[in-house]
This record gives sequence, structure tokens and C-alpha cells, in this order.
Amino acid sequence: MAAYTDSELLSQFQKEETKNYAFRLIVQKYQEKVYLHIRKLVIDHDDANDIVQNTFVKAWSGLDNFREDSQLFTWLYRIATNEALTFLKRKRTRFFLPLVDVEAQLANTLETDPYFNGDEAELKLQKALLTLPEKQRVVFNLKYFDELTYEEMSEILGTSVGALKASYHLAAKKIEKYLQAD
Repeated sequence: MAAYTDSELLSQFQKEETKNYAFRLIVQKYQEKVYLHIRKLVIDHDDANDIVQNTFVKAWSGLDNFREDSQLFTWLYRIATNEALTFLKRKRTRFFLPLVDVEAQLANTLETDPYFNGDEAELKLQKALLTLPEKQRVVFNLKYFDELTYEEMSEILGTSVGALKASYHLAAKKIEKYLQAD
């Protein structure tokens, strides 16, 4: 597969005869990054796979209206983030669980997950992340793991750069405190 630019892929997507092929290439190009982003938020492998699928279904239906005001991957991350947060909210609502209980359940899932291949330090970091409020966790994941700029994060989350910097700083401090306490 030749490496197509996002513009080339979007151009191919606009043509009826290459629409499906172009979308397959978009999925191939971004599926792993989107999965890893979602997985860090919902922890469970199967849930992450379901949300990835929902993300690309929404992308398929919305791609005709994509105006290229932002980069394709930031648009996909916005969809993925919203899908993951909606999933977590529904999970809490469905089981009438407070946030703390859902996060504890996710931490348990992390320990027993056969797909988790991190070492003890990674497990500890993931547990620390689960103590953060959802928005801080999203910001931390996007900055620390995905290495996005604050400007890219602002496009994805619809939040000001200043608020994102503050959120990341608070998240980092909380994680540091959690790791030192253990």
C-alpha cells in the first residue's frame, strides 16, 4: 500500500468508484492509534474494539461533510474520545455506579486483562490514571502517550490551550502524588 496523504485519501473518498477503498485505507492508517487511545480510556480490550468500530461507523457517515478545517486524525480522535466518554457515562448510568466504583472496576479489569502486556510500573501508572477525573485522564493520555500538541488537543476536545495546560499539570501532580504514596 502506497502511503497516501490525508488529502489524497479524502479526495478518493469523494469519488463514488473509490469511496470504499479510500475508507479502508483511512481505517488501516488510523485504526491502531485510535484503538490505543480508546483502550487507555476504557481499559477493556473488547469494549475498546466495540468503540473503535463505532468510531469508524460515525466517521464513515460524517466523512462526506468533513471540511478539512482540522487534520483527519484530530477529527477521528474527537469522535473516538466522545465515543469512549459516552460509553463510560452509559456504563455508570446503567449500573448506577458512582465514578469511583467504575474506576475501581476498570483497575480490576486491568489486572486480569490477558491483553495487558505492561510491566509492574505500567500497571501502577495505569492505576494512577484511573484515579483522575475523566477529562484530566483524556488530557494526560493525549499529551503523554499520544504526544499531541496542546493545539491539536484543543481541536479534539474543544477546550482552550490554557485550560488544557492547567488540566495536564494537575493530572501530572496527582499521578506523581499517587506514585510516591505507594
